[in-house]
Amino acid sequence: MPKKAVKKEDDSKLFAFLAVLLTIIGFIIAFALRKNNQYVMFYAKQGLVLFISSVVIWVAALVPILGGLLASLLWICWILLWVVGIIYSLSGKMKPVPIIGQFADKINV
Repeated sequence: MPKKAVKKEDDSKLFAFLAVLLTIIGFIIAFALRKNNQYVMFYAKQGLVLFISSVVIWVAALVPILGGLLASLLWICWILLWVVGIIYSLSGKMKPVPIIGQFADKINV
């Protein structure tokens, strides 16, 4: 009996998920392996913006007195946006993550 050719399932969701989950490393992986995939790069750019915002929060934490409190609140918001990004990346639809999405759209890769 001849074997049926197994069609490889599109791995766009996996690469989009990794791009958001791993932020900068995920962006590098997505850019290196799937830079022509619009869906993957949509979420990879959002992962890049998440990474940049984490650096900004880290720098804000260095500010004396109010920096620690501000950074704590910003980290909570960051984690929420990160989780939303992960969920959206697995949805199969290109939905911009609130706040982050508008900055990601401006990145030309």
